[in-house]
Amino acid sequence: MPFPYQITAVEGRARAGVLKTARGEIRTPAFMPVGTAATVKALTVDQVAATGADIILGNTYHLMLRPGPERMERLGGLHQFMGWDKPILTDSGGFQVMSLAGISKVKEEAVTFASHIDGSKHVLTPERSIEIQADRIGADISMQLDQCVAYPADRDAARKAMELSIRWGARSKARFGERETQALFGIQQGSTFEDLRRQSSEQLQEIGFDGYAIGGLAVGEGHQAMCEVLDYAPEFLPADRPRYLMGVGKPVDLVEAVWRGVDMFDCVLPTRAGRHGQAWTWDGPLNLKNARFAEDQDPLDETSRCPASSGYSKAYLHHLIRADEILGKVLLSWHNIAFYQALTAAMRAAISEGRFERFRRDFHARHASNG
Repeated sequence: MPFPYQITAVEGRARAGVLKTARGEIRTPAFMPVGTAATVKALTVDQVAATGADIILGNTYHLMLRPGPERMERLGGLHQFMGWDKPILTDSGGFQVMSLAGISKVKEEAVTFASHIDGSKHVLTPERSIEIQADRIGADISMQLDQCVAYPADRDAARKAMELSIRWGARSKARFGERETQALFGIQQGSTFEDLRRQSSEQLQEIGFDGYAIGGLAVGEGHQAMCEVLDYAPEFLPADRPRYLMGVGKPVDLVEAVWRGVDMFDCVLPTRAGRHGQAWTWDGPLNLKNARFAEDQDPLDETSRCPASSGYSKAYLHHLIRADEILGKVLLSWHNIAFYQALTAAMRAAISEGRFERFRRDFHARHASNG
């Protein structure tokens, strides 16, 4: 394995650990801010790093359309291009296969799709996905190409997508080969069917990956259904490798997933919510558009080291959002990323100190008391 994974503490099924990469350590549980098009929206890399993020995520689909993988390579890869010197994980483009179903076609050999930008036709094979991620973009962690089905999915559709993902996983691994400073993760599929996820996990382990993701969730199934899958899905994966829940989610999703044995997360929610006037806090989400904040002189979190959280009043943030000022989107996005990093740091500490179950109860109680 190119990246040693050390589990430093366990409480129940929750784990704290460190994934050691060539570009630095990733402390788990970890939240990866999403840098879709070589940027975490509205923020500089210095701002992102200052929140405590150890790793960010890049999007293969968007980067292959612009600026293009070959140009990315000529410009030194994604790290140099955007000025981020810590680890980067790239998704494979598989999620866009589902989300762009109206302009894509999946066959055994590849997925063919039309660009949402200019309608140009593109073909993405497992081999091309790995070439773009590992060789052109220069990702530290690449993901196998997979097929993700929407929810609800009937059993036959879920089975076919899972089996295709296994075959694509084998092709992705063959193209990736063995590398000393880069890693490849496989993706468990199977929708909400326990036996399919077990089969997927067993076959992925036969292929052999450096880490394993749980895919096919956060696609409309809701929090309860997601938790029901997570009651068993992480346990099917190797205990000595990182487990990554793709595309999740709200703070409560992270807490419940960590309790069930998940180590890594990504989601666009913090910055997307920030751009629309929503701040995530220890007391739950706040809509800064609401008139009740018009004269609220308290900051979002006076204990936070993030300037956006502690240095501006809610009244000022309310004004910026209502006036549609760019600074409002910047500050709330910055605050939200900082909050997610504070949340994962608090979970790491709670697991290490043997008090995660109490942390989980207190988290739910505080949110419930605030509606």
